[in-house]
Amino acid sequence: MDAMIVGLAANPWALAVLAGVVFADAFLVVVPGEVAVTALGSVAAASGLPPLWSVILIGALAAFAGDASCYTIGRLLHPRTWRVLQHPRPQQAMDWASTRLRTHAATAVFTARFIPFGRLAVNLSAGAAGVPAVRYLPIAAVAATAWAAFQALVGAAIASIVPGGTVGAVLISIAIALAVGWTIDFAIGRIRPAA
Repeated sequence: MDAMIVGLAANPWALAVLAGVVFADAFLVVVPGEVAVTALGSVAAASGLPPLWSVILIGALAAFAGDASCYTIGRLLHPRTWRVLQHPRPQQAMDWASTRLRTHAATAVFTARFIPFGRLAVNLSAGAAGVPAVRYLPIAAVAATAWAAFQALVGAAIASIVPGGTVGAVLISIAIALAVGWTIDFAIGRIRPAA
C-alpha cells in the first residue's frame, strides 16, 4: 500500500489534482482542501515525492487563485442577493465577514482560512464591499501561503513521528486535519451566540 501511495504522489498529476481540490475548496465548502494539502505533505515528508516545497507552493497558488476568484465574483455579482446565501448560517458568515473587513481585514482573512464557510464568506464579502484589490489581494496571498505551509508542515511533522509508513502517516494527518477543522467550527459556534 505504501508503494502505491508513493507512486501516486510521485506522478506529476498529483500536484495538478492538489491544485484542483484546493481551488474547488474556495467555492465548495465540502471539498477537503486542507486534508489534501496535509495528506500530500505527509507523503512528501515520508517519501520525498513530491518535494514538500512544491506541495506548499501549489497549495498556496491554488488557494490564492480560489480566493481571488471569489473576490472577483463578489465584486461583480453582488452575492447578498443570491438565493443560496439567504439561509441564516451563510448570512451570519457574510455579516461577520463584512464587519471584520471594515476594521481588521488581515485578521478576518487569516481567521477565515480555518473556519468552514468563512473563506468563501470573507472573499465574497470583500469583493461585494468594494475593498480595494490592492489592499485585499496581498493579504489574501500571504494568508494562502501561510495556510498551505501550515497544512503541509502538519502532514510532514506527522510523517516524521508516526511509525508505520506512509499509509499510517496519511491516515493520521487526515484525522488531525479534520479534528482541527471540527474543533474550530465548534469553538466558533460556542462563541458566536455571545457575540
